[in-house]
Amino acid sequence: MFKKAGIFFLIVIIAITVSYVVVQQKVENYLTTPRIENTMMFTVNPGSNFARLGKGFVDQNIVETSYWWKLVGKIHPELTHIKTGTYEFQKGFSLNDILLMLNQGVEHQFKVTFVEGSTFKEWIEILKNAEYLNTLNKSEAEILEQLGSKESKLEGLLLPETYHYRANMSAFDIINKAYAHQQRVVEKLWAERDKDLPLKTPYEALILASIIEKESGLSADRDKISSVFVNRLRIGMRLQTDPTVIYGMGDKYNGRIRSRDLREATAYNTYRINGLPPTPICMPSEAALYAALHPAKTKYLYFVSKGDGSSYFSKNLVEHNRAVNKYILGK
Repeated sequence: MFKKAGIFFLIVIIAITVSYVVVQQKVENYLTTPRIENTMMFTVNPGSNFARLGKGFVDQNIVETSYWWKLVGKIHPELTHIKTGTYEFQKGFSLNDILLMLNQGVEHQFKVTFVEGSTFKEWIEILKNAEYLNTLNKSEAEILEQLGSKESKLEGLLLPETYHYRANMSAFDIINKAYAHQQRVVEKLWAERDKDLPLKTPYEALILASIIEKESGLSADRDKISSVFVNRLRIGMRLQTDPTVIYGMGDKYNGRIRSRDLREATAYNTYRINGLPPTPICMPSEAALYAALHPAKTKYLYFVSKGDGSSYFSKNLVEHNRAVNKYILGK
């Protein structure tokens, strides 16, 4: 009697053990089978849990039913500690890949790029169109105040480069980061500047750097272009640079500068004003700022575009006029 009962219980234990092993193997297969056919973005909202996540995966056709999903939670409780955020599930990902990512909180890093010489107006449009980025609901004056800047415009104060962000970050966070980067660059390069420059403040260096940025079609010419402007500042000669005129024209600029535009008295018309304009005219790169603070040692006072991105430099007006006739007028 007792022998038969022992055999029965042994059979039951073996059956339970075999069943558990089978179920466990099926769960492992369920976890490791590739699920993502095309790379996709997926957001885990605040307040979500493992069960709700499973329902979301059913809705997205990542899994067929939530039956095996529940078993995953029981057999692998260490995979149930999901974190909120927006994630990128790449093609070929399995549930195991996904759950490891969600448990570690490895959110997708979006990126936004600002090119050298771009303006704050262009930055606003780029930020407005950036995906998964919260809108910037602040005026320029409010941004400056929040940054703690005493300047009147943001132009030139932000370092143009690529910035990474997580979903639902504020556009202000990117501006704050770009401002801090530019501050560090300016502080470092200003401390290492040539000591005989006609620039009184780091802000004046930013203004000059922004002009150099706009005038440089070839990076190798930056320091020589800088020398032209520095030489002019030293002798009190007007800068006479078209990009400042264009900036001062604002929305009136339609691709052409007419003679009347050069005669118009604006704060940015360097054909009419002495010295530098009141603010930068774009966001200069670190390379442009370096050129402003380390100009080439030349006697150049003029330059003209050669049409291939490079410039021809001249020491006097006669030579410059010859270059204009050759490269601009085709004579």
